[in-house]
This record gives sequence, structure tokens and C-alpha cells, in this order.
Amino acid sequence: MYHFFVEPSQISDRSVTIVGDDVNHIKNVIRLKIGDEVSISNGTDGRDYRCGIIQITDTEVLCEVRFIKEDGVELSSRVYLFQGLPKGDKMELIIQKMVELGVYEIIPVAMKRCVVKLDDKKAKSKTVRWQGISEAAAKQSKRGVVPRIQDVMHYQEALEYARDMDVKLVPYEMEGILDGAAGMEGTRKLIGSLGSGQRVAIFIGPEGGFDESEIQAAVALGMKPITLGRRILRTETAGMTVMAWIMYQLEK
Repeated sequence: MYHFFVEPSQISDRSVTIVGDDVNHIKNVIRLKIGDEVSISNGTDGRDYRCGIIQITDTEVLCEVRFIKEDGVELSSRVYLFQGLPKGDKMELIIQKMVELGVYEIIPVAMKRCVVKLDDKKAKSKTVRWQGISEAAAKQSKRGVVPRIQDVMHYQEALEYARDMDVKLVPYEMEGILDGAAGMEGTRKLIGSLGSGQRVAIFIGPEGGFDESEIQAAVALGMKPITLGRRILRTETAGMTVMAWIMYQLEK
């Protein structure tokens, strides 16, 4: 079944109106017909509106609401990925896969060891593209929400943004040398303690890793350094690994 996102204003008690680029996609690409069933979300409340197509024009597709799935597919906690800016098009892969795994929001972060340096104009352009990738991945995985891609933040801004979140995790390859380091057993306990209704922050460094001063600032804010095992993971793999662990813990 095909899945589409619309604005909340396009949904009424008994009908949903699809407009924009999706109309051409429905009419001329996937060639849906009157009576075909589609899945529709408004991208915010997690509801899944199951609808039947009752009219197709050049500018809109009118659908009749048949029933609403309230439970949806979203995780019971909101996970925020703070991703150090990677090189090339790695951010696109990270967004796509993290959205599939259930992330709630992604915050690109400029860190000391980031090779990529974006001025304001390039950063805005990137954010628009990244948001499109998030929406496409949300459609493919039949998410109830479209994860927001925030504007690029500097590291200190990102720390402030995460300050009041319930759980703050930072995978760090030198975790073992920090005071109170928990090792893999401690990492398992931290992940295993996650429950419903929490806001969880994951901080991932760029290719060059975290600067020591960044880790010190993170720990001072109450972040929990964790280990991802004995192997060094690429920046595009690290966040997915933590997200998969969290999904395993929260899925019921």
C-alpha cells in the first residue's frame, strides 16, 4: 500500500485531499485508480488514515477515510540524533537509515574535527535537501511523522538544545579512560533502562571523532559516554548502531 503525507488542514472527519507533486505521482507514475486504498499521515500526530480514492483530477486526489489506526508505528520515546557533519553525501545516508529506524529529529552539528565547513547559504540549501530525504524515507517506511532536520548548529548550541533531555548518550572510542566508565555491560544497562515517554539524545562525532574538550563539555552536562564495542565504527555506522539498540529496547 502506498503511503503519503499531507498537511493537517487537508484532513477532515471523512475525507483527505492530496495536492501538489503527489497528484502527478498518483495519476501518472504509479497509476492508482478510483477505489484503490492508500495510507495517509499528517506528519505530526502519528495517526495512519486508511483511505479509498474517490476522485482524481489534474490538481488533487480526493480520498474517503475508511478507518484510522491510532497505534501507528512510532517509538514510545523520542530519539534525537546530534550528528557531527560528515564528508560527502554521508549525511544523506545517515538521514535515510535513521528515519527508517525511528529517529524523531536530526540535528546536524559543526564540531571541531569536522572536515566540512558550511556557510549559512550552503547550510540552508543542505537542510532543505536533507528534509526532502527525511520525508521520502518516512514515506517508504510508513512512518506516522516526518522527522525534522534542524538547521546546522554549533557544538555549544547543540549541547544547550539537549540540556533538558531525559537521557543523553555519547559513543566515544576512548570511553574506557573516563571516570566512571561503564564498558559494554554499563552500556547494556543504560540502553536497557530506557522507557516510554523519554527524550533521548545521541551525540555522534564526525570522521575525526570528538575533540577531548567536547567530550569534557558533554560529560559536564550529564551525558553518559558509552562504548559501541571493540571495533572503531565509521560515523555513518555509529548512530545507526545506537538507534538499532534503542529500537530493540522500545519496540513492543
